[in-house]
Amino acid sequence: MVRLDVEQTISELTLGEKIALTAGVDFWHTAAVHRLNIPSLRLSDGPNGVRGTRFFNGIPAACFPCATALGATWDTELLDDVGRLMADEAIAKGCHVVLGPTINIQRSPLGGRGFESFSEDGILSGTLAGHYSKGMQEKGVGATLKHFVCNDQEHERLAVDSIVTQRALREIYLLPFQVAMRICRSACIMTAYNKVNGTHVSENKEILGDILRKEWGWDGLVMSDWFGTYSTSEAINAGLDLEMPGKTRWRGDVLAHAVSSNKVAEFVLDSRVRNVLNLINYLDPLGIPEGAPEKGLNREQDHALLRRAAAESVVLLKNQDNILPLKKDKPILVIGPNAKLAAYCGGGSASLLPYYTVTPFEGVSAASQAPVEFSQGVYSHKDLPLLGPLLKAADGKPGFSFRVFNEPPTEANRGAVDELHLVASVGFLMDYVNPKIKSMTFYVDMEGYFTPEEDGLYDFGVTVVGTGKLLIDDEVIVDNTKNQQRGSAFFGNGTIEEKGAKYLQAGCTYKIVLQFGTAPTSDLDNRGIVAFGPGGFRFGAARRVNQEDLIAHAVEQASRAEQVVLFAGLTMEWETEGYDRDHMNLPPGSDELITRVLTANPNTVIVNQSGTPVTMPWAHNAKAILQAWFGGNECGNGIADVLYGDVNPSAKLPLTFPVRLQDNPSYVNFRSERGRVLYGEDVYVGYRFYEKIERDPLFSFGYGLSYTTFARSNISINTVPEKPTLPHQPEGTITEPITTTLTVTNTGPVAGSEIAQLWILPPPTNSVNRPVRELKGFTKVFLQSGESKEVQIVVDKKVATSWWDEQRGAWASESGIYRVEVTGTGKEVLKGIFEVEKTRYWVGL
Repeated sequence: MVRLDVEQTISELTLGEKIALTAGVDFWHTAAVHRLNIPSLRLSDGPNGVRGTRFFNGIPAACFPCATALGATWDTELLDDVGRLMADEAIAKGCHVVLGPTINIQRSPLGGRGFESFSEDGILSGTLAGHYSKGMQEKGVGATLKHFVCNDQEHERLAVDSIVTQRALREIYLLPFQVAMRICRSACIMTAYNKVNGTHVSENKEILGDILRKEWGWDGLVMSDWFGTYSTSEAINAGLDLEMPGKTRWRGDVLAHAVSSNKVAEFVLDSRVRNVLNLINYLDPLGIPEGAPEKGLNREQDHALLRRAAAESVVLLKNQDNILPLKKDKPILVIGPNAKLAAYCGGGSASLLPYYTVTPFEGVSAASQAPVEFSQGVYSHKDLPLLGPLLKAADGKPGFSFRVFNEPPTEANRGAVDELHLVASVGFLMDYVNPKIKSMTFYVDMEGYFTPEEDGLYDFGVTVVGTGKLLIDDEVIVDNTKNQQRGSAFFGNGTIEEKGAKYLQAGCTYKIVLQFGTAPTSDLDNRGIVAFGPGGFRFGAARRVNQEDLIAHAVEQASRAEQVVLFAGLTMEWETEGYDRDHMNLPPGSDELITRVLTANPNTVIVNQSGTPVTMPWAHNAKAILQAWFGGNECGNGIADVLYGDVNPSAKLPLTFPVRLQDNPSYVNFRSERGRVLYGEDVYVGYRFYEKIERDPLFSFGYGLSYTTFARSNISINTVPEKPTLPHQPEGTITEPITTTLTVTNTGPVAGSEIAQLWILPPPTNSVNRPVRELKGFTKVFLQSGESKEVQIVVDKKVATSWWDEQRGAWASESGIYRVEVTGTGKEVLKGIFEVEKTRYWVGL
């Protein structure tokens, strides 16, 4: 790459070249102008790993714990490390910009992409995102804060109008972006799909121009979410620099016409081009050439970081009678639907092909020094488990053949134009290309051989974006070609799973064929759905079993076992982009299994894996509960480290777990109705609501236990404006510090980390209603048993005391006596006060 003279380059570009630079050329690349040494840039998803340029049949990658898991660590140093490894992974994939972190707010537990964001709180989310971005950009890779802003649900996400007060917009939804930018000015911003107060964000001058550019002074590149551009002139004039992906829908000849007719002034177009060229210069030191090969790293030191991140994210919710940690030298029974399933990430753009995965059962088995037994209990799959890994191709290799044709199966003497070997029987073809394919309409035969180990009736399922028939020995078992119904798979593009059944005999080999036709062969109505490429397929199978028999067997085993751990939860099928959950419950059968196993063995340890809250009707009967999230490559090992005490849990919940869905403040206002969603809870999101109405949740934001105990003492609050030295704040971001100093002591038997949380309570003289208290800062400290350390939490007085005054259009820091509370593990609360002597109003970052 060559550093550009931006203004000289703009003067030499033709109108057509300028226009080309403002849109992608394909799914992952920007345009190049080689005569002026302007290179193409490569972008890739994030946020919990770097996939590269291929959804379909791609290069494996490191998969980090999901964002809510990283949010649970409350660990800025860990997020620095995560960002640096993410940059290494991006460089290995030849990628200049990572499309992450995601920092939307989980206003409801049902949000399909809730697991992609860090927290329900803007301070925690923005602080961690800032460090994620800082670590990444230290190595030269561009970070992308997304989705700007109010992209907090999946239902009708392209069309929904998020109706929100200016106060809530500022104090809740813009706040994490603002906080992150104080720590690290990300190279890019990605706009949200939705409207805010009547205007799509990608063409919203107030949000992109007035707030982001002018008020915050941010000068990076603004790109659309994929297919999240809805206009030509409006988007260009509002400040949308880059339409993604390519080929363009809204620029090209349409934009040329808009410039020629003065709907877009050429100097405005030059501003969009300038931001693209500035980004190229910012990324120049990376030295990644165009078309760089995509490689994997998979280094031992990275495995250690991924394992550390997984373990440090596990929240200890209950531990009566000190059941945990478990004993390695005692036998253990492992039960449950998530035990032998690697729930390593959520679904959608966050998903990727991992280098490897470790299931909880594998993690426990590797750590235990005594026999490990297993009982399934129930299954938690939403669709039937993938059949591909159980197949063998004609040459005996695991998997199946994937043969591509331009003609349908009904045409005689057709010839294959491509043939691949696959193992996973799921594929999204958005980035599959072959020069011999004549159009978006083509056909694929997937063929493999299945030899069941047990006699029985087997269920088979097919989900498609397109059409599909599954045949066994040339007999049609599943026909998903007509009267199709839309489901949640493939970003909401796919059908529901159509099923069929056939009795199979153990030891007999059966030929399995899926006849697939791409998206244009489908009869689904795709209005309002993002059309990602030529289609997708998924086929699975399982022997039909009796759930009562499985539960009864697990209960009987648990009644005799000395140590029992039960793994339940959700998977990427249940939490995924394109689909909001219908409820907070675990998959069918899970609650019954847990309840009956706890009755048989009250000392059973329950481990839940989910990216967002679930109901736990059995929580009062359980003595030990862990929340383990989607834990990335090292998920199983990280959980086992906590179960056996190799890692002392220190994580705290980054979001509130309500007792039931109806308790959540967004309950009556979630999902789109006639094209809009009302943010009726206003600023009372998450813990702010529960504390305001004095309603106890199941588990509170910021809550988490440890295998040791801590004491906090000797609080002092200093408002003298000395310049602090902060490891987690860039130079100059705090102009008027409030420094809270306290002593933290490990009073228990083992080493561990404590998270001190600083809350500020508004004065009773405040002129508007405000939350009871709000998190304004935190710090994490590691202590040996018996050790004490003095810690400081420093916040900016003006920022920490302000609310958004809609009449003035400014932040208001009102005079009065403010109270401070410092909390952590346990119920002890340290208290102090400080004064704001004069009311002030301000705007800016």
